[in-house]
Amino acid sequence: MNTTHSRRRTWPGVALAAVLTTATLTAATPATHADTAAEPRAAGARTETPVTSTSPVAAVTETVVRVRSPLPASFGARPAACDWLSYLRYRSSAGPAASADADRVLIAQPGILEGAGAFDSVARNTVARAAAQGRHIEFWALDRRSNCLEDRTGIASGDQHTAVDYYYRGRPVAGRTFAGFTGNGELGWMAKLGIEQTVRDQYDLLTAELPDQALRQRKVLCGGHSLGGVVTGYFATADFDGDRRTTADAGYNQCAGYFALDTTVSTSLADLSGSIPDDTDLPDIGLGYGAVQAGLDTGLLPRSLSAPVLLNPETMTLLAIAGLGALQDPGGEADLPSYLPRNGNIEATNRFLFAKDAAAFLTGTPAVRDFRLTNDAVLGALMDDHSVPLAFLQSSVGFFDGGPIADKSFPAANGSGQLPALFGREYKAIPDRPHGPLYTWRDYDRVGAPDDPGYRSADGTPFTGAGKEVTSIRELARSLAEQPLDFTEQYFPTKLVTDLQLADSPQVKRLLAHPAGLTARPTLTVLAGDGLLAGRVPDGLDPVVADGYQHLDVLTAAPRQNDGRPEPVSTALTEFARTPK
Repeated sequence: MNTTHSRRRTWPGVALAAVLTTATLTAATPATHADTAAEPRAAGARTETPVTSTSPVAAVTETVVRVRSPLPASFGARPAACDWLSYLRYRSSAGPAASADADRVLIAQPGILEGAGAFDSVARNTVARAAAQGRHIEFWALDRRSNCLEDRTGIASGDQHTAVDYYYRGRPVAGRTFAGFTGNGELGWMAKLGIEQTVRDQYDLLTAELPDQALRQRKVLCGGHSLGGVVTGYFATADFDGDRRTTADAGYNQCAGYFALDTTVSTSLADLSGSIPDDTDLPDIGLGYGAVQAGLDTGLLPRSLSAPVLLNPETMTLLAIAGLGALQDPGGEADLPSYLPRNGNIEATNRFLFAKDAAAFLTGTPAVRDFRLTNDAVLGALMDDHSVPLAFLQSSVGFFDGGPIADKSFPAANGSGQLPALFGREYKAIPDRPHGPLYTWRDYDRVGAPDDPGYRSADGTPFTGAGKEVTSIRELARSLAEQPLDFTEQYFPTKLVTDLQLADSPQVKRLLAHPAGLTARPTLTVLAGDGLLAGRVPDGLDPVVADGYQHLDVLTAAPRQNDGRPEPVSTALTEFARTPK
């Protein structure tokens, strides 16, 4: 297992560098009032609320659990909701009601810019598969503490126009008015929300929900997706009572095994792909741990990871809103592009995502509003690996249909040689007739069907094939729009990724109290065949490889694939949960 800090740049490092170089602009954004809608209303230290779902995966009970766990006073002022930890609990409907009586409990850390809702499909598939074999397991999808700032009121309305009006036009829903997206000035408490508090939150949640340490060590499997694999590595090596001589509290002694979903269980970002070549002219952080912490404390550096295009709270909210449209009327003609306000943030994001080439990006013509798209096609364009040019947001949910398709040559041309892995490996496509036909969406299980036009790039390369499509767009829409805890993450703590980038600093290295914990338990590694680690699997791994999968597909894939085989990620997790080895 590679536990050293590498010189290679990974996509979190690139994102961080971009954020820090624009920190002055971000920090200058006027602050708004933080939302406190997430705070449980019920008395007591724990609430558990049933979640209604339209998932076709039957016999799975989902609840949202919130456990009171106040931050230390040193974190300073914060919304009351942020003194609670939250997770989505999935269990067999025929199984025991108490988690301690389950055969196994899987607890999963999310990746960067990712919330608990992203695990919905893999959690349901895994729980249902185990139940079909006569075993009752639970899957806990963790939400980072900073997601307490999110306001789901507009999405929870179930109506796309209502959601847009709530978040962007100040119109109330059920007597509530959106307080605005939280500005950097109100995020002072997040300046201390790094890797140490993140793993402490997992430990405190586990000990509150499963007080018996021997039971945790026997039944709990600890893991995560993407950055969640690195968080799991730090959890495994952590000491939680301040005395390294005692080990009952050590992270590895809370787990019977580890699992990694398109990542590795390690304490290095180097094992995450999306690497940028060493000679790329990108800004370096160039700051030590103390200087970075001072910047976060004063607000000179943004406390929440954000970028001017796509990766910010306002635009990340659009993914859930697009999911609402795909749930409401999947084949209906979308009006979302024209219904959205035309502010600079949304306009820049639309140009980046929908521009056919550099000229279209610079001029804004043709714009996404100039195309006729179904609601499914809008969501597909935002999330599919043949459309969105950011690998860590890609899933394999089908392809455009209904009209001529062209190569999308912005921000990189198809077939142009070795592209940065940040953009993904697949050719990108875009509708080619503004004001023309209604472009529809061909779902994953209809790619390769007799009526499939078999769209090709200008160089003759097929854009996709049946073996490359694994996620149902309907289920992706449901996970984005139905979950009480977001699929995406609006307020990712900058300190979490700066800590990991500065892993060689004494302040971070001291957290690796039990380095042998990384290998103290058996580990299951499941990699996406076309994901972030494609072509560069670290030495010493014997991974399960899900062919054709992109980075998000390990979480979102349909329970049965195009070739009729069971979904491989949940199959591997189910088998590992039987007897970790």
